[in-house]
Amino acid sequence: MKLTLVGCGDAFGSGGRLNTCFHVSDADGTFLIDCGASSMIGLNRLGLDPNQVDSVLISHLHGDHFAGLVFFLLHAQHVARRTAPLEIIGPPSVEARVMAASEVLFPGSTAAARRHPLSFREIVAGEPLIHGASRVTAYEVSHPSGAPSHAFRIERGGRVLAFSGDTEWVDALVACSRDADLFIVECYEPDRAVRYHINWRTLSDKLASITARRILLTHMNTAMLAARESVLDPRITLAEDGLVLDV
Repeated sequence: MKLTLVGCGDAFGSGGRLNTCFHVSDADGTFLIDCGASSMIGLNRLGLDPNQVDSVLISHLHGDHFAGLVFFLLHAQHVARRTAPLEIIGPPSVEARVMAASEVLFPGSTAAARRHPLSFREIVAGEPLIHGASRVTAYEVSHPSGAPSHAFRIERGGRVLAFSGDTEWVDALVACSRDADLFIVECYEPDRAVRYHINWRTLSDKLASITARRILLTHMNTAMLAARESVLDPRITLAEDGLVLDV
């Protein structure tokens, strides 16, 4: 799998980074993990064709992780003139939340006849979902968003990609990332405890229990970006918008 970080920032654009959006591609297709509000900016900046994306996995229903779908779908309709099917996979109520956001931002947009098939599937923690070449398992985490918030374990082509989503530390992350080829984990703050988010002090204490081969720190705020030189573990890479990794 080829992983491109379209956006790896927090909700506030700390460090000038775009909202969360990860682009994953291989011989079997292309999908996004999360689609934050600024995702179309990032896709265009990197020259990544939205029409090649066949599905989008949404970890939780906060705007910096799903609101880009509003603009993605408008672009598909009016600019790209997409005809290929698109499937959006997310927590219970994902379809209702995407449609509601679309109507708030662009009234009447959901009533237009679409040029392409659009479907939604709900994923439930602990119930693996088969989607094309991927087996996706969701783990419930601690990050209130009006619906269950999830970490993901994605098994595809003999490789494993894990993603924490946004959450304070929960032990389910150990199972989610077990022996993963890459574990993408939020690291919002260096030391200060922020409810429903992980800081570096907590994460560093948990590293011995994390068996992933590589770890990618994402969703860093201004303080964590300033402290990133203190992260010395050889397994760890620090996220940057536009970074490309082979998983």
